[in-house]
Amino acid sequence: MSELRTTLVQCDLRWEDPDANCRMLEEELGELDGSQTDLIVLPEMFSTGFTMNSREMAEPMDESRAVAWIQQQAIDRGCVVTGSVAVVERENYFNRLIWARPDGSRVHYDKRHLFRMAGEHERYSMGHERVIVTLKGFRILLSVCYDLRFPVWLRQQPATDEHFEYDALLCVANWPAPRRHPWRILLQARAIENLCPVIGVNRVGEDANGMAYAGDSMLVDFKGEAVIDEPRDQPFIKTGVLSRSELDAFREKFPAWRDADHFNVADGVGF
Repeated sequence: MSELRTTLVQCDLRWEDPDANCRMLEEELGELDGSQTDLIVLPEMFSTGFTMNSREMAEPMDESRAVAWIQQQAIDRGCVVTGSVAVVERENYFNRLIWARPDGSRVHYDKRHLFRMAGEHERYSMGHERVIVTLKGFRILLSVCYDLRFPVWLRQQPATDEHFEYDALLCVANWPAPRRHPWRILLQARAIENLCPVIGVNRVGEDANGMAYAGDSMLVDFKGEAVIDEPRDQPFIKTGVLSRSELDAFREKFPAWRDADHFNVADGVGF
């Protein structure tokens, strides 16, 4: 069975400066490419920081400097590159996670749960669709930051003839240092309850609003145990490996999914 090499990119971000952030990230990534990793994960709003100036900073998908950059990085490096950016579409603004593939194609997920304590719900529109992508034999559910607090949205919803809907959960974030404990616990909880690895990438540094970020980017396995755990407020780039055969063996040995409550969150329905 396949393995998924996953690279976590924990970094500081230049406030509302897409060009500077893209240059910085390109330099930090160095020669990292598909011979070393399958997936490079950047933080939420990697090109601007967690800005509420959506009207000034968001760009259309086909004109976005950050979207063009992340797509070119995926092509040049020969692996998937993902992270979220602010985009505008038909006068609606989204915190949009871009999943850029090395063949030049892309898919996206719009953040559903908008962080009202920062006024995000007043500056951006919520997403309505859950998005699952496939890479190296892993089906991966995409999410952004505040989504992590809402287990119903992220819960496995397999079809009646399937045991699992997805095999890993990915969450990119700008999660503030004062709430670092919930971040760490929730990453582990989502892994345990869904019997799947969780990829969590957060930023470090301080933004223009004086908000500090502690990082704590983690790669945890299907038991919530750390594969990568960097509880420090310094930038790092580190790659961990997820094993599909180990995941399948655990799900067979510990079939808690057989006792799960079945339900469905309908696409496009606000509630």
